[in-house]
Amino acid sequence: MAGSTQSGGAGLFLVVGLGNPGRKYANTRHNIGFMVLDRMVESGGGEFRKEARWKAEFARVSGSGGGGAMTLLKPQTFMNLSGESVGAAMRFYKVSAEQVLVVYDDVELEPGQLRFRARGGAGGHNGVRSIIQHLGTEKFPRLKVGVGRAMDSRVPLSEHVLGKFSEEEREGLENCLDRAAEGVRFALAHGVLAAMNQFNAKPGREPDNKPEAFSEGPDVSALDGG
Repeated sequence: MAGSTQSGGAGLFLVVGLGNPGRKYANTRHNIGFMVLDRMVESGGGEFRKEARWKAEFARVSGSGGGGAMTLLKPQTFMNLSGESVGAAMRFYKVSAEQVLVVYDDVELEPGQLRFRARGGAGGHNGVRSIIQHLGTEKFPRLKVGVGRAMDSRVPLSEHVLGKFSEEEREGLENCLDRAAEGVRFALAHGVLAAMNQFNAKPGREPDNKPEAFSEGPDVSALDGG
């Protein structure tokens, strides 16, 4: 059991990866938030444990570059109820919305592209919508991880995001997970605005330090289990 040792204040503390629990959804595009957090645990030590009061799995890992430690949270509520888990963990740790970084998939970004945002709407994403509803605010940082759209436009959006990554996608996926984990640690140490300048560029391109327009993306309200 984790202890309530963190009080409100500046700086990130809680990192939430969004996904659906269970073997059926493992390694699907919609679960890339879970996968980023798994990569952080693999590379930074620690292990996930169940916490029934939060309806989640959590782990504590060390930061880098003076960023301290952080708590990683994987809600086990199914995507469309993620806010229940996040709200419970926030109340336990007594942290504000600005101290919570949410990591999730975005079909409007190219595969492997990262985009940090300091705030924003749900963009049609069930997990983010649930968090906004439970927190009563859109003012929480997030990291959107690009999974792209299906090459075949006839493939339904739900089938695409709930589909598993192909073997051809695996190499790019591994690089994406490494860079996303690096980005989260960078944001913890240097702040979300610095992370936006450092990581908000398409794969293979240098960041241009210009603010990017916000894209809401499609509605995926019928995609998630539970």
